[in-house]
Amino acid sequence: MKINKKKNGTELVVEVIGRLDSLTSPDLEDALEESYDGLTKLILDLGQLEYISSAGLRVLLGASQVMEDQGEMVVRNLTEPVRQVIELVGFDSALNIE
Repeated sequence: MKINKKKNGTELVVEVIGRLDSLTSPDLEDALEESYDGLTKLILDLGQLEYISSAGLRVLLGASQVMEDQGEMVVRNLTEPVRQVIELVGFDSALNIE
């Protein structure tokens, strides 16, 4: 998995590329935790995410809860396989998906 971060003031775009599973989700969690301070908007671009496991879903939900207290989180560009998993577990109603 590869993570690209682009910050513009209090807005951060995080692009996640590859597979988000039990082995890689701690890396995304760490990358997000070091970036929350001062953020008002977090955009997760999942346009190149091939796969997401329950561990990855947990990271998305945790980020959403953190950002709920300090601004907003948006999930963009879901690939079809990732969209199907998110909808299957009902997270489409918990996440702000564009």
